[in-house]
Amino acid sequence: RSSDLGAQPAAQCAKADFEAVVDDAAGALRDLNHKNKPDFQDKLRALKDKRGWDHDRFLKEAAPYVRDETIAGFEAKSTELLDQISTLGQDGAAAATPDCALLIELQARMKLLVDIQTQKWSYMFAKIGAELQK
Repeated sequence: RSSDLGAQPAAQCAKADFEAVVDDAAGALRDLNHKNKPDFQDKLRALKDKRGWDHDRFLKEAAPYVRDETIAGFEAKSTELLDQISTLGQDGAAAATPDCALLIELQARMKLLVDIQTQKWSYMFAKIGAELQK
């Protein structure tokens, strides 16, 4: 019976599915950036205005809100996942017979990547939000 379950997904995936997962990951990341970046930049400008920073001081003072150890960790995980997604997507698309288990792994990594980027944005918004409250 387990062999029937294992055989069933094989009929449900195709090479194009691998390419679609990679495209979906890129689109999801683009959407997250388009959604969050303008609002975050507005909050940075609000902090600049609230503190009365000139441009040079703003560049120095704003850096920790866009680059710190936690954000670097999110970015490192994201870069690693992007590399894995790209490799899995290419391997899956190049395979003579689509490996649906590989496709499932690819989809899981894409979801994790989007989750990590969502966490990064949440962290950044919380950090700057707390500073704006001061």
